[in-house]
Amino acid sequence: MARRPHEKLPTDPSQLEGLTKAAILLLTLDASQAATVLKQMSAEGVEEVTRELAGLGRVPMELQRAVVEEFYSTALAMQSASEGNLDHAKSLLKGALDPATAAKVMQQIQTQVQRTPFSFLQRAESENLLTFIQEEHPQTIALIVCHLPHHKASEILSGLPAQKQVEVVKRIANMDQTNPQVIRDVEKGLETRLSNVLSQSSERMGGIPTVAEVLNLADRATEKSIMEGLEVEDPDLVEQIRRLMFVFEDILLVDDRGIQAVLKEVDNEELSLALKTASEELQNKILGNMSERAGSLIREDMEFMGPVRVSDVENAQQRIVDIVRRLEEAGEIIIQGRGDADLVV
Repeated sequence: MARRPHEKLPTDPSQLEGLTKAAILLLTLDASQAATVLKQMSAEGVEEVTRELAGLGRVPMELQRAVVEEFYSTALAMQSASEGNLDHAKSLLKGALDPATAAKVMQQIQTQVQRTPFSFLQRAESENLLTFIQEEHPQTIALIVCHLPHHKASEILSGLPAQKQVEVVKRIANMDQTNPQVIRDVEKGLETRLSNVLSQSSERMGGIPTVAEVLNLADRATEKSIMEGLEVEDPDLVEQIRRLMFVFEDILLVDDRGIQAVLKEVDNEELSLALKTASEELQNKILGNMSERAGSLIREDMEFMGPVRVSDVENAQQRIVDIVRRLEEAGEIIIQGRGDADLVV
Protein backbone atom coordinates (compact mmCIF):
# COMPACT_ATOMS: atom_id res chain seq x y z
CA MET A 1 0.00 0.00 0.00
CA ALA A 2 1.33 3.46 -0.93
CA ARG A 3 2.66 5.50 1.96
CA ARG A 4 0.88 8.75 2.85
CA PRO A 5 3.03 11.94 2.96
CA HIS A 6 4.62 12.54 6.39
CA GLU A 7 3.25 9.22 7.67
CA LYS A 8 5.48 7.86 10.42
CA LEU A 9 8.12 5.54 9.01
CA PRO A 10 8.36 1.93 10.26
CA THR A 11 11.54 0.77 11.96
CA ASP A 12 11.83 -2.29 9.71
CA PRO A 13 12.98 -1.47 6.15
CA SER A 14 11.25 -4.61 4.85
CA GLN A 15 7.95 -2.82 5.50
CA LEU A 16 8.90 0.02 3.13
CA GLU A 17 7.96 0.28 -0.53
CA GLY A 18 10.83 0.44 -3.01
CA LEU A 19 10.01 4.09 -3.79
CA THR A 20 10.37 5.07 -0.13
CA LYS A 21 13.68 3.22 0.09
CA ALA A 22 14.88 5.08 -3.01
CA ALA A 23 13.94 8.42 -1.42
CA ILE A 24 15.78 7.53 1.80
CA LEU A 25 18.85 6.40 -0.15
CA LEU A 26 18.75 9.70 -2.06
CA LEU A 27 18.59 11.50 1.27
CA THR A 28 21.92 9.97 2.36
CA LEU A 29 23.66 11.77 -0.52
CA ASP A 30 24.65 15.42 -0.41
CA ALA A 31 22.63 17.83 -2.53
CA SER A 32 25.01 17.92 -5.51
CA GLN A 33 25.18 14.10 -5.69
CA ALA A 34 21.40 13.83 -5.39
CA ALA A 35 21.03 16.36 -8.22
CA THR A 36 23.33 14.24 -10.38
CA VAL A 37 21.22 11.18 -9.66
CA LEU A 38 18.00 12.98 -10.58
CA LYS A 39 19.54 14.21 -13.82
CA GLN A 40 20.10 10.62 -14.94
CA MET A 41 16.60 9.39 -14.12
CA SER A 42 13.53 9.34 -16.34
CA ALA A 43 11.08 12.22 -15.94
CA GLU A 44 8.46 9.88 -14.46
CA GLY A 45 10.93 8.37 -12.00
CA VAL A 46 12.16 11.79 -10.92
CA GLU A 47 8.63 13.02 -10.31
CA GLU A 48 7.77 9.97 -8.19
CA VAL A 49 10.90 9.97 -6.04
CA THR A 50 10.82 13.77 -5.61
CA ARG A 51 7.23 13.67 -4.39
CA GLU A 52 8.14 10.85 -2.01
CA LEU A 53 11.19 12.78 -0.75
CA ALA A 54 9.10 15.89 -0.13
CA GLY A 55 6.74 13.92 2.10
CA LEU A 56 9.40 11.84 3.80
CA GLY A 57 9.64 13.68 7.09
CA ARG A 58 12.15 12.67 9.76
CA VAL A 59 14.18 9.57 9.00
CA PRO A 60 15.71 7.94 12.09
CA MET A 61 19.41 7.19 11.78
CA GLU A 62 18.80 3.47 12.37
CA LEU A 63 16.30 3.20 9.51
CA GLN A 64 18.52 5.24 7.22
CA ARG A 65 21.45 2.94 7.94
CA ALA A 66 19.32 -0.18 7.48
CA VAL A 67 18.18 0.94 4.01
CA VAL A 68 21.72 1.77 2.94
CA GLU A 69 22.99 -1.54 4.34
CA GLU A 70 20.34 -3.39 2.32
CA PHE A 71 21.49 -1.59 -0.83
CA TYR A 72 25.13 -2.28 -0.04
CA SER A 73 24.50 -5.93 0.83
CA THR A 74 22.69 -6.44 -2.44
CA ALA A 75 25.60 -4.91 -4.37
CA LEU A 76 28.08 -7.15 -2.55
CA ALA A 77 25.92 -10.20 -3.16
CA MET A 78 25.89 -9.42 -6.86
CA GLN A 79 29.68 -9.23 -6.80
CA SER A 80 29.93 -12.57 -4.99
CA ALA A 81 27.59 -14.16 -7.50
CA SER A 82 29.58 -12.76 -10.43
CA GLU A 83 32.68 -14.42 -9.03
CA GLY A 84 30.91 -17.80 -8.95
CA ASN A 85 30.51 -17.83 -5.16
CA LEU A 86 26.75 -18.24 -5.02
CA ASP A 87 26.81 -19.99 -1.63
CA HIS A 88 28.54 -17.02 -0.06
CA ALA A 89 26.04 -14.69 -1.72
CA LYS A 90 23.12 -16.68 -0.29
CA SER A 91 24.65 -16.63 3.19
CA LEU A 92 25.26 -12.90 3.01
CA LEU A 93 21.73 -12.13 1.85
CA LYS A 94 20.11 -14.32 4.51
CA GLY A 95 22.01 -12.44 7.19
CA ALA A 96 21.22 -8.99 5.81
CA LEU A 97 17.65 -9.22 4.50
CA ASP A 98 14.36 -10.77 5.43
CA PRO A 99 13.86 -14.26 3.85
CA ALA A 100 11.38 -13.14 1.18
CA THR A 101 13.54 -10.24 -0.02
CA ALA A 102 16.71 -12.35 0.11
CA ALA A 103 15.12 -15.08 -2.02
CA LYS A 104 13.89 -12.55 -4.57
CA VAL A 105 17.29 -10.88 -4.89
CA MET A 106 19.10 -14.22 -5.10
CA GLN A 107 16.81 -15.40 -7.88
CA GLN A 108 17.59 -12.29 -9.88
CA ILE A 109 21.31 -12.77 -9.36
CA GLN A 110 21.34 -16.48 -10.27
CA THR A 111 19.72 -15.80 -13.63
CA GLN A 112 22.33 -13.22 -14.62
CA VAL A 113 25.64 -14.51 -13.25
CA GLN A 114 28.66 -13.29 -15.17
CA ARG A 115 32.33 -14.03 -14.60
CA THR A 116 33.69 -10.77 -15.95
CA PRO A 117 35.43 -7.89 -14.12
CA PHE A 118 33.05 -5.33 -12.64
CA SER A 119 30.07 -7.55 -13.47
CA PHE A 120 28.43 -6.54 -10.18
CA LEU A 121 28.34 -2.99 -11.50
CA GLN A 122 26.45 -4.08 -14.60
CA ARG A 123 23.43 -4.68 -12.39
CA ALA A 124 23.66 -1.24 -10.76
CA GLU A 125 21.58 1.67 -12.00
CA SER A 126 23.64 4.12 -14.04
CA GLU A 127 22.75 7.08 -11.82
CA ASN A 128 23.92 5.24 -8.70
CA LEU A 129 27.14 4.12 -10.37
CA LEU A 130 27.84 7.63 -11.64
CA THR A 131 27.44 9.04 -8.14
CA PHE A 132 30.15 6.75 -6.80
CA ILE A 133 32.72 7.03 -9.61
CA GLN A 134 32.46 10.55 -11.02
CA GLU A 135 35.17 11.90 -8.70
CA GLU A 136 37.59 9.11 -9.54
CA HIS A 137 40.68 9.67 -11.71
CA PRO A 138 39.88 9.54 -15.46
CA GLN A 139 42.08 6.44 -15.83
CA THR A 140 40.02 4.62 -13.20
CA ILE A 141 36.75 5.64 -14.80
CA ALA A 142 38.08 4.53 -18.19
CA LEU A 143 38.92 1.11 -16.77
CA ILE A 144 35.42 0.74 -15.32
CA VAL A 145 33.67 1.99 -18.46
CA CYS A 146 35.60 -0.53 -20.60
CA HIS A 147 34.01 -3.36 -18.62
CA LEU A 148 30.43 -2.07 -18.88
CA PRO A 149 27.88 -2.77 -21.63
CA HIS A 150 28.01 -0.08 -24.29
CA HIS A 151 24.64 1.42 -23.42
CA LYS A 152 25.59 1.75 -19.74
CA ALA A 153 29.05 3.09 -20.63
CA SER A 154 27.35 5.74 -22.77
CA GLU A 155 25.07 6.76 -19.89
CA ILE A 156 28.06 7.11 -17.56
CA LEU A 157 30.02 9.21 -20.06
CA SER A 158 27.01 11.46 -20.63
CA GLY A 159 26.81 12.20 -16.91
CA LEU A 160 30.45 13.28 -16.57
CA PRO A 161 31.64 16.90 -16.87
CA ALA A 162 32.74 17.82 -20.41
CA GLN A 163 36.46 17.99 -19.63
CA LYS A 164 36.44 14.67 -17.82
CA GLN A 165 34.52 13.10 -20.71
CA VAL A 166 37.41 14.00 -23.01
CA GLU A 167 40.03 12.66 -20.59
CA VAL A 168 38.17 9.37 -20.11
CA VAL A 169 37.63 8.81 -23.82
CA LYS A 170 41.31 9.46 -24.56
CA ARG A 171 42.33 6.88 -21.99
CA ILE A 172 39.85 4.33 -23.30
CA ALA A 173 41.18 4.82 -26.82
CA ASN A 174 44.76 4.27 -25.66
CA MET A 175 44.03 1.44 -23.25
CA ASP A 176 45.68 -1.94 -23.84
CA GLN A 177 45.64 -5.02 -21.62
CA THR A 178 45.39 -4.28 -17.90
CA ASN A 179 47.02 -6.21 -15.08
CA PRO A 180 44.33 -8.33 -13.35
CA GLN A 181 45.59 -7.18 -9.96
CA VAL A 182 44.94 -3.57 -10.94
CA ILE A 183 41.37 -4.49 -11.84
CA ARG A 184 40.89 -6.24 -8.48
CA ASP A 185 42.29 -3.21 -6.65
CA VAL A 186 39.88 -0.87 -8.41
CA GLU A 187 36.96 -3.18 -7.59
CA LYS A 188 37.96 -3.15 -3.91
CA GLY A 189 38.18 0.64 -4.04
CA LEU A 190 34.60 0.86 -5.24
CA GLU A 191 33.50 -1.42 -2.41
CA THR A 192 35.21 0.91 0.03
CA ARG A 193 33.43 3.93 -1.42
CA LEU A 194 30.10 2.16 -1.13
CA SER A 195 30.82 1.21 2.48
CA ASN A 196 31.65 4.84 3.30
CA VAL A 197 27.98 5.65 2.83
CA LEU A 198 27.34 3.58 5.94
CA SER A 199 29.33 6.05 8.03
CA GLN A 200 26.40 8.48 8.09
CA SER A 201 26.07 9.28 11.78
CA SER A 202 23.45 11.98 11.91
CA GLU A 203 19.72 11.90 11.49
CA ARG A 204 18.50 13.55 8.32
CA MET A 205 15.26 15.17 7.30
CA GLY A 206 13.41 14.80 4.05
CA GLY A 207 10.72 17.27 3.21
CA ILE A 208 10.34 20.35 1.05
CA PRO A 209 13.62 22.09 2.09
CA THR A 210 15.57 19.03 0.91
CA VAL A 211 13.76 19.00 -2.43
CA ALA A 212 14.39 22.74 -2.91
CA GLU A 213 18.09 22.32 -2.14
CA VAL A 214 18.39 19.44 -4.61
CA LEU A 215 16.55 21.29 -7.37
CA ASN A 216 18.67 24.39 -6.82
CA LEU A 217 21.68 22.29 -7.82
CA ALA A 218 20.01 20.46 -10.71
CA ASP A 219 20.25 21.72 -14.28
CA ARG A 220 17.42 23.93 -15.52
CA ALA A 221 15.91 21.29 -17.80
CA THR A 222 15.66 18.79 -14.94
CA GLU A 223 14.26 21.42 -12.59
CA LYS A 224 11.63 22.51 -15.13
CA SER A 225 10.58 18.94 -15.90
CA ILE A 226 10.16 18.07 -12.22
CA MET A 227 8.25 21.22 -11.34
CA GLU A 228 5.89 20.91 -14.32
CA GLY A 229 5.21 17.27 -13.47
CA LEU A 230 4.48 18.06 -9.82
CA GLU A 231 2.31 21.07 -10.64
CA VAL A 232 -0.23 18.92 -12.46
CA GLU A 233 -0.94 16.87 -9.33
CA ASP A 234 0.03 19.16 -6.45
CA PRO A 235 0.30 22.90 -7.27
CA ASP A 236 0.46 23.77 -3.56
CA LEU A 237 3.58 21.63 -3.14
CA VAL A 238 5.19 23.32 -6.15
CA GLU A 239 4.50 26.74 -4.66
CA GLN A 240 6.08 25.72 -1.35
CA ILE A 241 9.17 24.41 -3.16
CA ARG A 242 9.49 27.57 -5.26
CA ARG A 243 9.40 29.77 -2.16
CA LEU A 244 12.54 28.01 -0.91
CA MET A 245 14.40 27.97 -4.22
CA PHE A 246 16.67 30.68 -5.61
CA VAL A 247 16.71 31.37 -9.35
CA PHE A 248 18.44 34.00 -11.49
CA GLU A 249 15.60 36.54 -11.32
CA ASP A 250 15.77 36.34 -7.51
CA ILE A 251 18.96 38.39 -7.71
CA LEU A 252 16.49 41.28 -7.50
CA LEU A 253 16.27 40.37 -3.79
CA VAL A 254 20.00 41.02 -3.27
CA ASP A 255 20.91 44.51 -2.05
CA ASP A 256 23.23 46.79 -4.03
CA ARG A 257 26.30 46.01 -1.92
CA GLY A 258 25.67 42.30 -2.40
CA ILE A 259 25.33 42.68 -6.17
CA GLN A 260 28.62 44.57 -6.27
CA ALA A 261 30.27 41.68 -4.39
CA VAL A 262 28.87 39.20 -6.90
CA LEU A 263 30.00 41.28 -9.90
CA LYS A 264 33.60 41.10 -8.67
CA GLU A 265 33.52 37.36 -9.44
CA VAL A 266 31.78 37.51 -12.82
CA ASP A 267 33.50 38.43 -16.09
CA ASN A 268 31.73 40.76 -18.52
CA GLU A 269 31.32 38.15 -21.26
CA GLU A 270 29.46 35.75 -18.98
CA LEU A 271 27.38 38.58 -17.52
CA SER A 272 26.31 39.72 -21.00
CA LEU A 273 25.25 36.18 -21.85
CA ALA A 274 23.37 35.69 -18.57
CA LEU A 275 21.43 38.96 -18.95
CA LYS A 276 20.35 38.09 -22.50
CA THR A 277 16.96 36.76 -21.33
CA ALA A 278 16.73 38.60 -18.00
CA SER A 279 13.90 40.99 -17.25
CA GLU A 280 14.50 44.69 -17.86
CA GLU A 281 14.14 45.27 -14.12
CA LEU A 282 16.95 42.84 -13.31
CA GLN A 283 19.15 44.20 -16.11
CA ASN A 284 18.75 47.73 -14.75
CA LYS A 285 19.45 46.65 -11.17
CA ILE A 286 22.64 44.78 -12.06
CA LEU A 287 23.98 47.33 -14.57
CA GLY A 288 23.08 50.12 -12.16
CA ASN A 289 25.70 48.73 -9.79
CA MET A 290 28.44 49.06 -12.40
CA SER A 291 30.21 52.15 -13.67
CA GLU A 292 28.40 53.97 -16.47
CA ARG A 293 31.07 52.95 -18.97
CA ALA A 294 31.05 49.27 -17.91
CA GLY A 295 27.25 49.16 -18.03
CA SER A 296 27.24 50.66 -21.53
CA LEU A 297 29.74 48.05 -22.73
CA ILE A 298 27.56 45.25 -21.39
CA ARG A 299 24.49 46.64 -23.15
CA GLU A 300 26.45 46.91 -26.41
CA ASP A 301 27.65 43.33 -26.05
CA MET A 302 24.06 42.14 -25.52
CA GLU A 303 22.83 44.14 -28.52
CA PHE A 304 25.42 42.82 -30.96
CA MET A 305 25.71 39.31 -29.52
CA GLY A 306 23.35 37.76 -32.03
CA PRO A 307 21.46 34.47 -31.54
CA VAL A 308 22.70 32.29 -28.67
CA ARG A 309 21.68 28.89 -27.36
CA VAL A 310 19.16 28.99 -24.53
CA SER A 311 21.22 26.33 -22.74
CA ASP A 312 24.31 28.59 -22.85
CA VAL A 313 22.32 31.45 -21.31
CA GLU A 314 20.92 29.19 -18.60
CA ASN A 315 24.37 27.78 -17.80
CA ALA A 316 25.77 31.31 -17.43
CA GLN A 317 22.86 32.26 -15.19
CA GLN A 318 23.34 29.13 -13.07
CA ARG A 319 27.03 29.92 -12.54
CA ILE A 320 26.11 33.38 -11.28
CA VAL A 321 23.39 31.90 -9.05
CA ASP A 322 26.02 29.53 -7.61
CA ILE A 323 28.19 32.54 -6.75
CA VAL A 324 25.24 34.26 -5.04
CA ARG A 325 24.43 31.15 -3.01
CA ARG A 326 28.06 30.68 -1.98
CA LEU A 327 28.39 34.29 -0.83
CA GLU A 328 25.09 34.05 1.06
CA GLU A 329 26.21 30.87 2.85
CA ALA A 330 29.45 32.64 3.78
CA GLY A 331 27.44 35.53 5.24
CA GLU A 332 28.93 38.02 2.79
CA ILE A 333 25.63 39.05 1.19
CA ILE A 334 21.98 39.16 2.24
CA ILE A 335 18.98 37.98 0.23
CA GLN A 336 15.75 39.62 1.34
CA GLY A 337 13.10 37.26 2.69
CA ARG A 338 15.44 34.26 3.10
CA GLY A 339 16.42 32.83 6.47
CA ASP A 340 17.00 35.55 9.06
CA ALA A 341 17.76 38.23 6.49
CA ASP A 342 14.58 40.14 7.44
CA LEU A 343 15.84 40.40 11.03
CA VAL A 344 18.80 42.55 10.04
CA VAL A 345 18.44 46.23 11.02
